Amino acid sequence: MKKSDLIVIGAVGVIVGILLVCLYVFGGESGKYVQVESNGNIIETLKLDEDIQKEYTFNDETNTLKIENGKATVTNANCPDGICVKHKAIYRKGESIICLPHKLVITIIGDSPTDDEIDAVA
Repeated sequence: MKKSDLIVIGAVGVIVGILLVCLYVFGGESGKYVQVESNGNIIETLKLDEDIQKEYTFNDETNTLKIENGKATVTNANCPDGICVKHKAIYRKGESIICLPHKLVITIIGDSPTDDEIDAVA
């Protein structure tokens, strides 16, 4: 490798690092509500600023949602892989935790419990 190659690789690395820091710092606004869906049907919408722990059971499939300190996480699930339990806590608008075996989707939404944002391509 030439010296100029190392300079280009280093410059690209610095630019990528700066972009990642910007995405983390300015990555999105905090949501206000947690929407819980099962099989595509909205089960309920909870406030993100109220600490609560709820258990959802559908056909012997159980997931436990915990909202604490403005963040939502799945603390327990009887699904075979447990990926939803390993997922980091979510709090930014648009983030979600999905339990595929149980068809459960937990999503952070914006300022009103009826946020129906439509993504459109112009």
